[in-house]
Amino acid sequence: MPFLYEFIEKRVPTCVTLSSEFHVKIILSTTMATFLEIRPSFLIIILLFAVGASVWSSEPTVYDILTKYSLPIGLLPDSVTSYTLSDDGAFEVSLKKPCYVQFDYLVYYEKKITGKLSVGSISDLKGIQVKKLFWFNVDAIKVDLPPSGSIYFQVGIINKELDAGQFETVHTCQDKALAACAASPRKIVQPTVVDDLRMLLTE
Repeated sequence: MPFLYEFIEKRVPTCVTLSSEFHVKIILSTTMATFLEIRPSFLIIILLFAVGASVWSSEPTVYDILTKYSLPIGLLPDSVTSYTLSDDGAFEVSLKKPCYVQFDYLVYYEKKITGKLSVGSISDLKGIQVKKLFWFNVDAIKVDLPPSGSIYFQVGIINKELDAGQFETVHTCQDKALAACAASPRKIVQPTVVDDLRMLLTE
């Protein structure tokens, strides 16, 4: 054990010679006893580090937070890099980059998403848009409590009902959007949001 040898070397006085066998034995015995005495403190330190690491690793993810508020985890894509959550429910989520996920509608996520969480709903939502011929800002999202299998995207005064099942899993966020009527990708472009809500009613 190099550590023990180094410990002994520091403890042995310079006046002691190796020829003095009796004194060397005493010093070795004393050193070993001292080492055994301080060893528990090392174990305690290691234990504290292990407990600390466990606590750090148990910090809830943003998907855990959604579950806590009775919201489906698939509302956010897999590219979340960080988030903050205030005591009043106000949150900010950061993504790696803006991206798209295809649900019943094509959904666009900005790099920063903000809003306010309450049980079963997100209000004051910024950073998510939905496409129905044109892009519309999603102002709020809510689910029925108890769950009914539906989720509602509020766009202005319109509440659009969607199947909640498509939001049960976390989706991979793509940097290319699918064309409305074809599977051909196009480069990511900042959506142009319009206010004509009649588009959402024509279904």
